[in-house]
Amino acid sequence: MQQLLHTTSRNQEQTAIISNGQSYTYQQLLDASEALASQLLGGAADLNEARVAFMVTPGFDYVRVQWGIWRAGGIAVPLALSYPLPSLRYVIEDTGAQVVVADETYAAVLATLAEEKGFRFIILGQEESRASPIQLPQLDRSRRAMILYTSGTTSLPKGVVTTHGNLETQISTLVDAWQWTSADHTLCVLPLHHVHGIINVVSCALWAGATVEFLPNFSAEAVFDVFMSSRVNVFMAVPTIYFKLISYWEGLPADEQQTISETLAGFRLMVSGSAALPASVMEKWKTISDHTLLERYGMTEIGMGISNPYEGDRRVGYIGQPLPGVSVRLVDEENVVVPEGQPGEIQVKGDNVFLEYWKRPEATDKAFTPDGWFRTGDIAVVEEGYYRILGRDSIDIIKSGGYKISALEIEEVLRTHPTISDCSVVGIPNEEWGELVAAVLVLKDDAVTTADINGWLRERIPGYKLPRQYRVVEELPRNAMGKVTKNDLKPLFQPA
Repeated sequence: MQQLLHTTSRNQEQTAIISNGQSYTYQQLLDASEALASQLLGGAADLNEARVAFMVTPGFDYVRVQWGIWRAGGIAVPLALSYPLPSLRYVIEDTGAQVVVADETYAAVLATLAEEKGFRFIILGQEESRASPIQLPQLDRSRRAMILYTSGTTSLPKGVVTTHGNLETQISTLVDAWQWTSADHTLCVLPLHHVHGIINVVSCALWAGATVEFLPNFSAEAVFDVFMSSRVNVFMAVPTIYFKLISYWEGLPADEQQTISETLAGFRLMVSGSAALPASVMEKWKTISDHTLLERYGMTEIGMGISNPYEGDRRVGYIGQPLPGVSVRLVDEENVVVPEGQPGEIQVKGDNVFLEYWKRPEATDKAFTPDGWFRTGDIAVVEEGYYRILGRDSIDIIKSGGYKISALEIEEVLRTHPTISDCSVVGIPNEEWGELVAAVLVLKDDAVTTADINGWLRERIPGYKLPRQYRVVEELPRNAMGKVTKNDLKPLFQPA
């Protein structure tokens, strides 16, 4: 946070944020966040890590609230805008938030909870008049700064606690690795309750003194309109967004396609993450934009840990190499380091790694090895110095008949079939084999049968990797970051 404030002092009159058609300078952001910090403090000297939950539309107000919480010494707890009321209640209760901030769009959603729980409720636009300037607390790197919640696919969501030191390391590492400067201009289309949007896009841009532009509602047309009408030169998104942009571009007249492609070719950097990037999407985007997407690897608990290089060989299907200051190793089930070429669980150590799971000491202890490495639960292999993800041990690694099969590898092959527009591979329980490989398909042509696809696939992968069952759906279920929620697919294979 101190570095962000230092950046502000160096770039006072430069545009920090563009939202709702209005531009805001770094000085305006500094003033607005100080005013909110003063209100949060209410005469106290320090919030002393009190949790402040907030539900605010992405844009200037979101950032001023986040900064205001930090500047007052509180812990920022961003609430997902898509969460239903029970999920919001869970996060507020779990963190013990005594203050909740909302803009007018979401005030009504939280009003019932405010009355029920009796927390202090601040509605932006209805704030009290600003108190006289006060001395804001100094923020030591060891202080807790933010709590983000995991997806909770196998248990209740856990609050991931990061310190100011963790955030500074995560941000500064990416600013250096991806060569952010104050001349950059990025567009944020990502939800702001995940590290991808909060750290990689918004915080990195502001740390570097660059400009962040926000898009109120995503549409491929709106994204391309911004690209064509502003100075955007850095863009980060999830694979699903790139897929939607490709589909929209392919439906345009040839002259419009060419104009967009010429604009995209002038970008400095394009990044993909938060879910595995299909090779087909990467190749199509390269054709459209002349950019090889920079794929990287991270998670809520570590920020970013591995990345393809900004300058150098970006390998299709690989997440790259460990970022500076991040130690990475692959281990087997006995926690023994595996040789290059052998699959193993990714374990990470460094100042980027989170402090703890909120109020879950047993879960925290279980997440780390005795010698201090964080267990990611993701399986990868190193080939010629580059890491390649095989999948998440709990969902993407299918254990069938003594084999460990990567669902992601099968998905990559399926996506090359001309009639498959999307797919997902899961393991389903089976007494004889442990698990069976099963595939869920989204097809472009109803005339093609799963038997046709299985015959085609048999010529391309070993027999033990072939799906034993198929289901065809119109659309795959996804979470806010575009990841397929595979546990929602498994009931499709239950006996009727």
